[in-house]
Amino acid sequence: MILKIGAAVLAVILAIPLLFAHGLSGAVDAVLGDSSSSVDCALADGTGVAGYGAEQLANAAVIVAVGKQMGVPDQGQVVAIAAAMQESTLRNLDHGDRDSVGLFQQRPSQGWGSVGQIMNPAYAATRFYQHLVKVPDWQAMSVTDAAQAVQRSGFPNAYAQHEPTARVIVGAVTGAGCTTTASVVVGTGDCNAIAAPNPVAAAAINYACAQRGLPYVWGGDGAEDGGFDCSGLTTAAYAAAGFTLPRTAHTQFHAGPRVPAEQSLLPGDLVFYGDPNTKIHHVGLYLGGGLMVNAPNRGQLVKVEPYRYRGDDFAGASRPSSLDAAAVVSAHD
Repeated sequence: MILKIGAAVLAVILAIPLLFAHGLSGAVDAVLGDSSSSVDCALADGTGVAGYGAEQLANAAVIVAVGKQMGVPDQGQVVAIAAAMQESTLRNLDHGDRDSVGLFQQRPSQGWGSVGQIMNPAYAATRFYQHLVKVPDWQAMSVTDAAQAVQRSGFPNAYAQHEPTARVIVGAVTGAGCTTTASVVVGTGDCNAIAAPNPVAAAAINYACAQRGLPYVWGGDGAEDGGFDCSGLTTAAYAAAGFTLPRTAHTQFHAGPRVPAEQSLLPGDLVFYGDPNTKIHHVGLYLGGGLMVNAPNRGQLVKVEPYRYRGDDFAGASRPSSLDAAAVVSAHD
């Protein structure tokens, strides 16, 4: 079975052995940037784990690799996998209860790190293990008690159900052989430290971030109108990057190119809200780290906020920055 791993696996599996020779803090700093290597990994036994797909096992490989490089024994890796299974089903979630994000649903407000850091699976796993090894006699505890000592969940007994499968997953991903295939920028969500996968996305983000503080104006296209509406901001942002987008959120959504639901968002993607069949009523520009810059609504200012704040209204995303300069989107409503 071949796994596509797109979350700092190369840094974890290939580079960390050298980095850890210089101390844990240096290793953590070195793998927590905005660039993550995409790696093809073949499982040691050539099989998968029932009920878990490539993305989930890829994240598990990161957790196990970090644990091994930190010298955490197999039992600790099982605890970490069981915790991530309960908290996120081994998916790198950019949303959760209150400000929880990532594989372990760690909270920036509780000192686990920034959203951008926590969304890096290598960082999230490192932070989990750092807390675990400080728990007195954790190795003598049950998996569920050890996980709860770190997570402090409102459902302290929930981890036990995952222990059998967690042991299978640890065995499956241990010894995975990995080779680099690509590099992906995941972004930080910070307008003051813009990270983007290409110059087009970078230019669009830079423009949109510079408009923070301007008011929402219905039909607004920029400073001459006194501000922006949601699609006016995204239209102007991509115009600054040399691309012409359709003017409304609905037409922008249907212009594409659409980001498949199973793929992670990249900085520069457009995120949409509403019903694709009747009316897409809002659009924002994704920054990374679960955040977008947008012109929210009347009485509000252009600002950065979580892109999932509209809950089940999220309709999907498009990636204009993947288009060739010659393939400009030019449809208008």
